[in-house]
Amino acid sequence: MAINPPVDATKTPAWAALQHHFNDLQDKGIDLREWFADDPERTEKLSFEAGDLHFDLSKNLITPETLGLLAQLGREVRLDERIEQMFNGVHINNTEDRAVLHTALRRPAQEEGSLIVDGQDVVKDVRETLGRMYDFADKVRSGQWTGVTGKKIQTVVNIGIGGSDLGPVMAYEALKPYADAGISARYISNIDPNDLAEKTRDLDPETTLFIIVSKTFTTLETLTNAREARTWLLESLSAKGVLDGSEAGRAEAIRRHFIAVSTALDKVQAFGIDPANVFGFWNWVGGRYSVDSAVGISLAITIGPEGFEDFLKGFHEIDEYYRKTPFERNVVALMGLLNVWYVNFFGAHSHAVLPYDQYLHRFPAYLQQLTMESNGKSVRWDGTPVTSLTGEIFWGEPGTNGQHAFYQLIHQGTRLIPADFIAFANTPNPAKDGDQDVHELFLANFFAQTKALAFGKTADEVRAEGTDEAIVPARVFTGNRPTTSIFGDELTPYALGELIALYEHITLTEGTVWGIDSFDQWGVELGKKLAKEITPAISRDDQALAEQDQSTRSLIEFYRAHRR
Repeated sequence: MAINPPVDATKTPAWAALQHHFNDLQDKGIDLREWFADDPERTEKLSFEAGDLHFDLSKNLITPETLGLLAQLGREVRLDERIEQMFNGVHINNTEDRAVLHTALRRPAQEEGSLIVDGQDVVKDVRETLGRMYDFADKVRSGQWTGVTGKKIQTVVNIGIGGSDLGPVMAYEALKPYADAGISARYISNIDPNDLAEKTRDLDPETTLFIIVSKTFTTLETLTNAREARTWLLESLSAKGVLDGSEAGRAEAIRRHFIAVSTALDKVQAFGIDPANVFGFWNWVGGRYSVDSAVGISLAITIGPEGFEDFLKGFHEIDEYYRKTPFERNVVALMGLLNVWYVNFFGAHSHAVLPYDQYLHRFPAYLQQLTMESNGKSVRWDGTPVTSLTGEIFWGEPGTNGQHAFYQLIHQGTRLIPADFIAFANTPNPAKDGDQDVHELFLANFFAQTKALAFGKTADEVRAEGTDEAIVPARVFTGNRPTTSIFGDELTPYALGELIALYEHITLTEGTVWGIDSFDQWGVELGKKLAKEITPAISRDDQALAEQDQSTRSLIEFYRAHRR
């Protein structure tokens, strides 16, 4: 099925109406204090529930009219059509001629037979792979699967990069309280030898299981690290005197200590991994959308199949909400459209994600790939140039650490930085400081920061505190800094699935408005290709060195002169 060319959002009546609305707000003055005072129901009008998450959009630079206009923009760019095409397996990743079916990874088993794409029963395929994953995870967790010396696995080490690393490590860190089988996980991604050296330094090779995650089993960084890990395992087992020098002994060690997530069975087998211990995924799953596929097997091992199923159910809850809820009440779509509002009308260049939960400390890094690799594009899906700014720089750190680092810029800087604040009412680690509930003290900061950003502090309020007049201007907070609050009950596997799906669909919403293919990533290819061409020049190939530009040549010469 051919996809329609993108709608030029900037030529739609809704865009013109939004521009008029924006100009009107600027003329009248944006004043959140005044807006809240004038409308006692503002919070109620601008709050939403999706799954078991609560969303408060009331501290954004919007009125209810704004949301209506943004919803109309969604309709005029045919967002509803794009959503249905994605869910139904249309090849909306047109530069690679692929379906985009990460949502199928979390469809329940009873939907087998309901989604046939390119001749395949997609849900059945997914569920078969999940079944194999769960069987293997149960064996490792129970101790039925052991290392070559018969000892139970205590550490799984995931070797991947990009989506084969960022999603699994983020999810593992977020769900550590649910790792209930005495098995921990580590993640190696960087080709810098320091990464592997530090991650394996204190490991026992007899109780370590490596997971090599590479769809094609050709990724330079992953395969280099995989070979180093294989060498480490064999040398460490030999040093302990538990491995004889025979080829059969070495092969059995690799078979018991390495599995793979890949589709290249021949290459995996050549590495020494038993094809029975390979878990596949499909070309309709982009790496940054793959944590809920076999790519997440480290998570299935550590939190268990039941926890992983809850994780998938959280994704599916938000999928169904996004697909079926009208845009005016669809907070998932509205958050994507709000980002367009800030980027294209206010000129915002970045977006902060600030989780008030230490377990989510890798969530902003995960979102960097999800959003910026998806929407960092300057060409629309029909090959024409974009007609507006696209993409934002996503960044952030957990509260309260960020408060003591970069919040100054958000509060009093000259740049508008919309921010999402994420928190949970309950913690798995309650604590008291005397009579003070520490989680309540922590959440007080979550509430206070969005309040301060919205309402600020006037010069008169500063003076009323007895402040020296000379420094009054430095202590004024202008307010009107937009935030969205996302509140949940507890950070469970289900809730984490909801959060990830939320930002996946925010990404699609933005990409549809901008007319870009959010599912390819050609921009990462050139540097990788050039790195392969430059490598010989580094290692004393003078002809290859002479072919480099003068700056690159100079840098390589510096390296040659200083490498010991």
